[in-house]
Amino acid sequence: MKIKIGAEDSTADAKLAADYPDNSGVGVHYMDQYLKKLNFKSDDFEVKVRRRGLKVSLKINGNVGSGLMRRLTVSEDPKVMLQAALKEAAKGAGYNYELVDGEFWLEAI
Repeated sequence: MKIKIGAEDSTADAKLAADYPDNSGVGVHYMDQYLKKLNFKSDDFEVKVRRRGLKVSLKINGNVGSGLMRRLTVSEDPKVMLQAALKEAAKGAGYNYELVDGEFWLEAI
């Protein structure tokens, strides 16, 4: 069963602009803004996400997974790196993560 947990934050793209001060090389300000929309809570399902450095931690119903922003092995584009890190984190927590038409979806493995 797939569960929709939210939608993309289109305002996060502004934090990737060339004139926005970010010396991280991976867009940490973009990540922080983007990840806020992934936090979700309902009566029987809860998702918490946070960033520590280049590590994204995803807690889904008590199961925890983490993913890393890998610039050299995945892509130099922060958007692509973040999606790969989220997929890795969700898999570690026992779920498949998908971004479909700007919406976040999780499905138990």
